[in-house]
Amino acid sequence: MATMRAMNDSGTIDGRARQGLDWARRSLGRPQLALTPLAGDASFRRYFRLRDAGLQWVLMDAPPSQEDSRPFVDVAARLNAAGIHAPRIEQADLGTGFLVLEDLGDDLLRDALNTDTVDRWFPPLFDLLARLARDVGAEGLPPFGRDQVQQELDLFTDWYLARHKGLALDSEALECWTALCDTLLANAMEEPQVFVHRDFHSCNLLLAPEGDIGVIDFQDAVRGPLSYDFASLVWDRYIAWPRERIEAWTEQFRQSVCPGTAPADWQRQVDWTGLQRNLKIVGIFARLHYRDGRSGYLDLVPRFWGYVRDVLGRYPQFEDFDQQLERLSCAP
Repeated sequence: MATMRAMNDSGTIDGRARQGLDWARRSLGRPQLALTPLAGDASFRRYFRLRDAGLQWVLMDAPPSQEDSRPFVDVAARLNAAGIHAPRIEQADLGTGFLVLEDLGDDLLRDALNTDTVDRWFPPLFDLLARLARDVGAEGLPPFGRDQVQQELDLFTDWYLARHKGLALDSEALECWTALCDTLLANAMEEPQVFVHRDFHSCNLLLAPEGDIGVIDFQDAVRGPLSYDFASLVWDRYIAWPRERIEAWTEQFRQSVCPGTAPADWQRQVDWTGLQRNLKIVGIFARLHYRDGRSGYLDLVPRFWGYVRDVLGRYPQFEDFDQQLERLSCAP
């Protein structure tokens, strides 16, 4: 995550940040509020900490021309209604794209999660995932349907293969790619459709001051496959877990959320959902670099490339496409 800039080259607060600070001072009735930048994400949103008299909040700056804040407000309400600790929205002006949020602190799960602590953190995270699927209303959310799944898969061919590697799929490779996409589409539709955060991993989970786990960056939530958020968690961008651990966690989670599904079927569903997501991520990282000028994301591609090739090699259905990747020399 890159630190977002609230200052211009002269060291003063930029115009948009000043506008947000003035709005927050009026909205909260605190004319002495001070503003400092926080870490940002891969979108056009920016975040700032607001402080006054020992109290603090977060200012979210989401320019309406680039970001629609209505999904954020909607999903935050759904999560809070289900007892999930998403940041409360204290004030909001959707016309200008400024929101004042509860401050959940800076303690990312990413910084606490490692091989020594995973057995402490994953059980409550699995419980949280089960609650997201069971308790958070998904009615009215965008469906993670065939069109959206295909659009995400196309990021891999359009941005990673074509733009980054300079490769176009020939007829043989395209046939294999189409077969892969059809299989992953069917898998996504086969699973129970529930609330899906869509980016549930250690950088979007905060160790909140009250001792529970805070959930952030949830505005892209959809109604989609039960395994999606679980796959997001176990195939993390910053720490790669041994396959035997992933399989053990997959079975543990199955017993909680879908005990009626055969273990082998559930493992396949998790693997294939993770494969679809990781192909998408490889494409997104290339798009962030070339389209959005965001440096650093290409450095993360090799880990996700490894995730993709590992799962492809485990299923005979994907052998042909796996061989095409090898033939085309697509590796990072």
